Amino acid sequence: MPVTVGPYGQSQPSCFDRIKMGFMMGFAVGMAAGALFGTFSCLRIGMRGRELMGGVGKTMLQSGGTFGTFMAVGMGIRC
Repeated sequence: MPVTVGPYGQSQPSCFDRIKMGFMMGFAVGMAAGALFGTFSCLRIGMRGRELMGGVGKTMLQSGGTFGTFMAVGMGIRC
């Protein structure tokens, strides 16, 4: 896909930049979903205090990384 130059000399982002952007968007969405699901699941099994924060943080990172990876792959396929 050729890179087109806009009227002000701006070029489109490269494929690597698009993959990075896809990963960051997916990571942010995954972190938000992980915060919701992680909080409910940790509270359901009876975690409190520091244990709760650690469990929610771990769930947020896992879901953010997973969803970010899938979004990066999807953006890579698009370009």
